[in-house]
Amino acid sequence: MTERSSGIMPMPAAAPTRPVRKDEIELSDRGIYIESWLPERRSRRRPLLFVHGELAGSWVWEQHLQYFAARGWEGHALNLRNHFWSQTADPTTLSFDTYTEDVLEAIERLGSAVVVIGHGMGGLLALKAAERRPVGGLILLSSELPKELRDPALAHELREIPEVYGRDLLGWETLPERLQRDHRDLALADILRIQHLLGQKPHESGAARRQMIAGVPIERARLAGIPTLVVGAGLDRYVPEAASERLAEWLSADYEPFGAHSHFGLVLGEASHLQVADTVRAFLETNHL
Repeated sequence: MTERSSGIMPMPAAAPTRPVRKDEIELSDRGIYIESWLPERRSRRRPLLFVHGELAGSWVWEQHLQYFAARGWEGHALNLRNHFWSQTADPTTLSFDTYTEDVLEAIERLGSAVVVIGHGMGGLLALKAAERRPVGGLILLSSELPKELRDPALAHELREIPEVYGRDLLGWETLPERLQRDHRDLALADILRIQHLLGQKPHESGAARRQMIAGVPIERARLAGIPTLVVGAGLDRYVPEAASERLAEWLSADYEPFGAHSHFGLVLGEASHLQVADTVRAFLETNHL
């Protein structure tokens, strides 16, 4: 496969010179908690909204939040309902649609200039939200694919998804050493942290996963003109790099592949996340975001 690059040249990470302060936003009517990392002084840079994927939460973005706040961007990491610090809810009452509404509420709070950054399922949520509400930019890290790019789901695949599921469905209910062999860009400490934070008990909505696998349609024309970057990971066992490249082509977006990165390594690897953050920063600066 020939890799297509956006031509964005990541610059070495500038030494963080700005103090960082932490804050929070609560959308009490939806029971949503947003973790915010802000530069001490406001800048003209666009705010960043980070959207996590399955079983995750704002903890996925901690290193990216710190990186960008130290360089002048305010970052806001959404916790979908029933995830991490957001209000507990019955996962059988949640769906991809309710998660999309959570993202839309966060965009409404932060304003139409916001750049939405999504990982895994969070990337597809970002696309669906941007179809319905103006945003300043989109950055999709190993994003799940929309219906238009998916093979038709088999009936048994959908039937086998339980109403509520946990980390075992993602292959994380196993020995840390085995996980490290499959995620070579993650240190053992990274693996143990991810295992812990994915949770001991099933808490993710099976309905949301069924919708995603059956196919969430995206009206591509509504995304025209939005600066968009797609990032793929060569070691990704959930969203193959070839799928990320297809998404970039379909969206006419910039594309950056990281052949030695895993799905979680893009956002959580102690070392690997820095390469991704540098590339995202270069994209933001190139597009004056």
